[in-house]
Formats: sequence, C-alpha cells, structure tokens
Amino acid sequence: MRKVSLAVVVLAVALAVGLTSAWGRGSADPGVTSNSILLGGTTPLSGLASGYASVARGAEAYFKYVNAQGGVNGRQITFTYLDDAYNPSQTVQATRQLVEQDKIFADYDSLGTEQNLAIRDYLNQRGVPQVFVATGARTFGADYQKYPGTIGYQPTYAAEGFMYGRYIRATKPKAKIAVLYQNDDYGKELLTGLKTGLAPLGKAIVSTQGFEATATDVSSQISSLKGSGATTLMIFATPAATIQAYVSVNKLGWKPQIFVNAVSSASQLMKISAASSSAATVEGSLSIVFLKDPTNPKWKNDPAMKLYRSIMAKYGTGDPNDVFNVYAMASAWTMVDALKRAGKNLTRAGLLKAVTSLNEPKNPFVLPGITIRTTPTSRFPISQAQMQRWHNGAWQGFGPLLTARS
Repeated sequence: MRKVSLAVVVLAVALAVGLTSAWGRGSADPGVTSNSILLGGTTPLSGLASGYASVARGAEAYFKYVNAQGGVNGRQITFTYLDDAYNPSQTVQATRQLVEQDKIFADYDSLGTEQNLAIRDYLNQRGVPQVFVATGARTFGADYQKYPGTIGYQPTYAAEGFMYGRYIRATKPKAKIAVLYQNDDYGKELLTGLKTGLAPLGKAIVSTQGFEATATDVSSQISSLKGSGATTLMIFATPAATIQAYVSVNKLGWKPQIFVNAVSSASQLMKISAASSSAATVEGSLSIVFLKDPTNPKWKNDPAMKLYRSIMAKYGTGDPNDVFNVYAMASAWTMVDALKRAGKNLTRAGLLKAVTSLNEPKNPFVLPGITIRTTPTSRFPISQAQMQRWHNGAWQGFGPLLTARS
C-alpha cells in the first residue's frame, strides 16, 4: 500500500509540474509576434445550429475595428474560426488544426457545450487558454481547479433556469409546468436551475420531455407535454427546435405561458417563430436579457449601438439586427480589454491572469448596470440579467436586474 500511495503522490506531483510548465512558457508562447496576435475557435457555420454563426463573425468584425484603431499594444488581432457543424468530433479535429498547424495563442469564443467539453482536456494539457467559451454550462467556471485555462462568459444555464424558477414562484405559484429540453448538459442544467429556483414548488413541474441535439422534429414531445395539463411551457432548446416547438404548440391549439431560453430568444428568431406558427402563439413569451437589442427602439440613439451599427456596416458580414452579433462584440470587447491588461509582454499566463480578474462596469454592449466581473475563484463573468416579455413583435424588458452565479 505504501508503494501504491507513493506512486499516486509522484503522479500528482508530475501532473502539477506539467500543468505549471504548460502555463509558464512565457515569451515563447505560440500565436504572438511583435505585431500580431492569433486567436482561433470553432463555430457552427453549417448544420442545425448555423444560426449561431454570427457569434464568431460579429467578434471578427469588432477585432477588425480595433485593428483599424491601432490594435492592442501595437499588435493586430487575427481571429481564425473553423466550421464544426455543431458536431463535437468535428470540433476536436478543427481545434487540433488550430493548435498544431495554425499555432493559435488562445482558443476564443468556441461555441457549444458538448463541443467545448470535447476539447477542454486537450487545450488545458497543451497549455492553450480556452477563453470565453460561448456556452452557459456551469462547469466552465466551476471546475477551474481541474481546468485552470478555461473560462466562460455568458450567464450560466443553471443561473438562467434559477431566475425563471424564482420569477414563477413570485408571480405564478400555482403554475403547472411542462419542460422541453435538449437532452445534454445544456438542457439539463437549465432544468436543474429551474427546479432550484422553484423550490419548494418542485411539484409544479408536471412533465418533462427531452430530445437529442440531432433531432429534426419535437412535435411528439410537445404533444406529450400538452397532454400533461400544463399551463406553462419552458422551451430549453436551440433555435431550430425552438421554432419547431412554437409551430407544434400552435397546431395543437395549446395556449400555455411560454418561457424561451436566452440562446434562442433573439428577436430575429422570435419573428421567425411567429411567422412559422402565429403571432398569437409567440405573444407574451418570457425570457431573460443581458444585451442591448439592436431592434429595440430604446437603443436607437445609444452611442454604443451607433458604434455597433457602424462596425457592422464597415466590417460585418451579417444582419445588423441579429442580436448574436451584439453578444459577439460584448465578448470581443472584454477580450480586447483583457489583452490590453495582459501587457506588452503578452503571454498565455498573463492572459489568464487578466481574464480571471475582470472588473468591467461599462461594457458598452451589455445592459446598463451589469458589471462583468471575475476573480481567480469566481469565473462567471456575467451573472446578471433582466426579465423581458415579447409584445407586439418586440421584446420589452421589465423589472430589476436579477443576479445568480450558479
């Protein structure tokens, strides 16, 4: 037993030394020259989740704008992103290309829960920062001791679900709730957060139906949920399945109060859902918001949104009304801030120190009052949001900022 214990200790020390060296290469870190920084990531440019492509393209547009202003500490940012079609196996292949062939400085803004889980071990072992992953899975902030090079950005799915649960407790304590959720860590965390927020009203959930990320139809799940007698429907799904859910609800003549998770609540998606089902079916839907919506007249004369539209006009390639572009620029703004604070002698270790000591009370693309904040032991950059209601073809925010970090 003493030999086994000694072997375990030796292995643990070896791993610790290896991890320390992985983040301590200093000036020899790949992807940085005297005048350039190479960032890379993966995103679904094709496939069922291709609606998220603007999460990468909007960030690229912002980096081009920053480069035109002189870059960061004299360096120009290049952002290379590859299509993984929302398929984790393709994410792995593309990430290996970015790291081993392209020699990126950091993996930035890669999208998807299962996708980022598939590359997290690899990136941390190679000493490549996995920064501001585009997913709300709690593990990307909570498991920093095992994965010190990884950090998220948006509110966690568990926190979002918690906010919905607390809202229902306060406003609809007699609700009978049905839940449609994607059957993976993404959907399950939303469901877990909802249950936590509802406590002690856990029995309010009368039916749940999961579906696989590759599913092309959720009509049978919606039919089962309607049969439960629920008066409230939670849609925890990516855009394609969310639109299908609205269509199915409409066909069945069901009239529940609908909550739609933030990753599928962009105005352009809600308008597609209304056109595909009916305006009446989508009317009154509830969600959370933490970004300025480019379609909301409230922000028409806002300096940040004027800047956003000018960047999209000059450097963007997509729809300026696509709120995912705003998310991308919020994330890119924080990335630029972190790169600046990492200093002229830019290293991976310096970047990780910067992204784990954020204090941004005035990121121009998020709602006023939201502070993007992290510490080495608290890695959930955005933990605040506001409730919003879909009314007459547009979102309307209401109530105070809500906070939840788990």
